[in-house]
Amino acid sequence: MKGMRATTNLTKTGIYIVCIFLSVLSIFPFWVMFMNATRSTFEIQQNSIGLVPSKFLLSNWEILQGKTFDPIVGFVNSMLVSTGATLCAVYFSSLTAYALVAYSWKLRQPFFTFIMAVMMIPTQVSGIGFYQFMYRIGWTNSLWPLIIPATATPAMVFFMRQYLMASLSLDIVDSARIDGSREFHTFNRIILPIMKPAMATQAIFTFVFNWNRLFEPLILLTDGDKYTMPIMVSLLRGDIYKTEYGAVYLGLSMTVLPLFIVYFALSKHIIAGVALGALKE
Repeated sequence: MKGMRATTNLTKTGIYIVCIFLSVLSIFPFWVMFMNATRSTFEIQQNSIGLVPSKFLLSNWEILQGKTFDPIVGFVNSMLVSTGATLCAVYFSSLTAYALVAYSWKLRQPFFTFIMAVMMIPTQVSGIGFYQFMYRIGWTNSLWPLIIPATATPAMVFFMRQYLMASLSLDIVDSARIDGSREFHTFNRIILPIMKPAMATQAIFTFVFNWNRLFEPLILLTDGDKYTMPIMVSLLRGDIYKTEYGAVYLGLSMTVLPLFIVYFALSKHIIAGVALGALKE
């Protein structure tokens, strides 16, 4: 009996050690980035990995302000794009998945197959056509082309459909219809609360993806007042003589911080979803 307990404790200890190691390994790149934001270019060139903060944070900030990097404009534009795209993608993808699960119609399976086929088309392949279309309707130098197309997100539709098939009982929908509930009322008041863990998970991934988007904003936006944070960071290359790496790391750090806030704000819903799935028979 004692031998079994010792083996169990040893196994738990090994699991904890592996988890701590993986956690440190995940945090390490971000820690180095934050520390380099406080160091000078000379210190970074001498030793690119710094584990303790230095004293050049203010000077890096002054260098950053002297460039095309405007953190307020970039933050507002990126927040508008990421928040708008996330809300559109999560809501309409959930609505599409609900239609694929709760309704029985003739073209349901071909429609789902078409959605899956769209997932196979890379964004770069349709980039030229997308730009030409946005140019013809006058949407270049606008944030709308970065928000509205997010309404159609095939990968999220697939994820939401699989989640609903495992967690939604159609008897609930039938009961709501018998009680006189309209379809959109049923979806908004009954189905969406059931999908909250899945929506929170996809909201994190979608927000991070849209926050880090560079290809589409780079080909659509030429006005500095419309630049997002990734575009501004990509322009932090300095002049032809010298690149201020400390300022670059500071810009990168400012770009990453909102992602941490969004993740920690929604992570509890992901944990709740995992616990719900573990208890579900």
